[in-house]
Amino acid sequence: MVRPFRPFRPFRPFRPFRPFGPFRPFGPFGPFGPFLAALRGARCWGISVGMRLIRFGAIGAERPGVLVGDERLDVSGYCRDFDEAFFAGGGLAGLREWLAGRAAGLPRVAAAERWGTPVARPSKIVCVGLNYRAHAEETGAAIPEEPVLFQKASSAWSGPHDPIVLPPDSGKTDWEVELALVIGRRASRVSEAEAMDYVAGFGVMNDVSERAWQKERGGQWTKGKSADTFAPFGPVLVTPDEAGDPDRLRLSLRVNGRLRQDSTTTDLIFPVRHLVSYISRFMTLLPGDVISTGTPSGVGAGCEPPEFLQPGDVVECTVEGLGSQRNAVVRES
Repeated sequence: MVRPFRPFRPFRPFRPFRPFGPFRPFGPFGPFGPFLAALRGARCWGISVGMRLIRFGAIGAERPGVLVGDERLDVSGYCRDFDEAFFAGGGLAGLREWLAGRAAGLPRVAAAERWGTPVARPSKIVCVGLNYRAHAEETGAAIPEEPVLFQKASSAWSGPHDPIVLPPDSGKTDWEVELALVIGRRASRVSEAEAMDYVAGFGVMNDVSERAWQKERGGQWTKGKSADTFAPFGPVLVTPDEAGDPDRLRLSLRVNGRLRQDSTTTDLIFPVRHLVSYISRFMTLLPGDVISTGTPSGVGAGCEPPEFLQPGDVVECTVEGLGSQRNAVVRES
């Protein structure tokens, strides 16, 4: 009997058993393949990998997490919280390494879990006033020669979807979408050239302001800016390597679906690098501290006639690449 011709087949090494068949969750086509590959590749080339930090859980009991795609992952197995100690101890770099081998097995956060601020309450919130040319013009103010600084009480810190609570005697509460940044390490008298080395990440901020207290009660602006819930922040903290150029981001705000603010950070009078350097000349910025860089034109006080927030309103703030926050407005009972 003549055997049929069979072409030569080269030796194939032993193939290990694959319990998932051709679908491998850790492989390039699995749900965590691109994320893990990016982490491994970045380490090989010495490139940092962007992350999106989140926190979740009830007020006062938040836990740390990361956002990967549309999933929130619990990273409380790595750290207790995203706070001053975390950033001061090099927590971002350590978290990247820790995630590389564990992301696929981390607990998922239930969709119903509250979104907290992506970082714990900071030691201080430093704000910049009149830092957009169009906003300075709508208020009738001169273009500042130096940054106008004020502080917002850290007790105003609030989650990205928590209600904005109007104090009983307020009547002119206004909106202000802003790009905010979080300091990653202790900064004192840093140069503009090195300023970005001190930034842990960027997020969305609404500098909610009670104009009557700010402008009609004498003194400085702080008391009009610091009521509880007047600093919604989040939903994520995006590291600089993923956030892009902070001086070229679009930001917008809607009230009840109506577009009220729509601008870009190209209109900033003093850009991010300058602000970090400038503020660090006058105070030491600690890890976890927040700088809110100012609001563009379109605030309620600039309308004709002025318009302010009322119970039942819904405010939505968005910064390009950093996500959106949505806050219902209620009156304090």
